[in-house]
Formats: sequence, structure tokens, C-alpha cells
Amino acid sequence: MENTNSKSICEELVFSGFFKAHVKSLRNYLYYKFGNEEKANDITQDAFIKLWENCKKVPIEKAKSYIYTIANNASLNEIAHQKVVLRYAQGHSGNDRTNLNPEFIIEEDQFKQKLEKAIAKLTEAQRTAFLLHRIEGKKYSEIAIMLEISVKAVEKRIHGALVTLRQEIEQFR
Repeated sequence: MENTNSKSICEELVFSGFFKAHVKSLRNYLYYKFGNEEKANDITQDAFIKLWENCKKVPIEKAKSYIYTIANNASLNEIAHQKVVLRYAQGHSGNDRTNLNPEFIIEEDQFKQKLEKAIAKLTEAQRTAFLLHRIEGKKYSEIAIMLEISVKAVEKRIHGALVTLRQEIEQFR
């Protein structure tokens, strides 16, 4: 008699069923975190590949938390990488800045640093909504759908972010 507890995520049918049951929710979780469908799909795929590669080490009852942990760690690594790329791009964006007044260049760099610090002080909810709107150009309704909140909540978060940024930047002057 076969014991039902002996099912392993390494069995192709079990893995396939698990994949079908969880791929959409994991992808949506990552999509809301990134706001980028392509990155969400890539990290979702990587998480399931790592699960398959390590299937002998992962009990079936821990497989769901395993893929979410892998995906979350990958997303944190991706965000850290994006920050490095952004800092590099900001440092090398003005190749023809040699014609500018040195004082202006220094003031501009200081203001960028102050703005980055002010944005870092926002709550995660405010920062996410603000950057989606101002940097990615998303509409309030698009942000509301992505974050699964109301349009009013998006308006409130962005307004709060603007008020906080205004106060922070005024302190720097």
C-alpha cells in the first residue's frame, strides 16, 4: 500500500500540479512588487527552476514558502542592482557637463543626493506610489490596480509623499 505522505515535489505530476496552482499568484506578487511584468515573469520562472533543482531537499509542505522566499530574495537583489545602475547612470549622465559652471554642477549633485535621501525617508507605500507615478508615468488608476488599492488611496499616498518631500527639501535649503 502506497503512503500518500511519500509524495515528493520531484515527481513530475506533483511538480506540474504545484506549478499550475501557484505560478499565477507568485507572478502577481512579483508584478505588484516590481511593477514590471517581464521581471516578474523572469523571477517567477527562476524560483520554480530552483525548486525543481532542489526538489529532493524541499518537502512538499514547504515548497510554497520556498518559492516565495527564493522570489523575494531575487527581487531584493534586483532592486539593489537597480540602485547601483541608477547611481552609475546619474554619475555618468552628464558627459558634456564640462561647459557648465562648477558651482552649478556641485549644487546639482547635492540636490540629487538630498532628493534621494528625502525619497528614501518616505514610507514604502508612499515611495512606491510616487515613483510609479512620477518616474514610470503610471496613471493613478493603473497604480491602484497594481497595488490592489483604491484610486483615492493612491491619491492620498502621492499627496503624502509630495508633502513630505517638500518639507524635507525645505530643510536642506
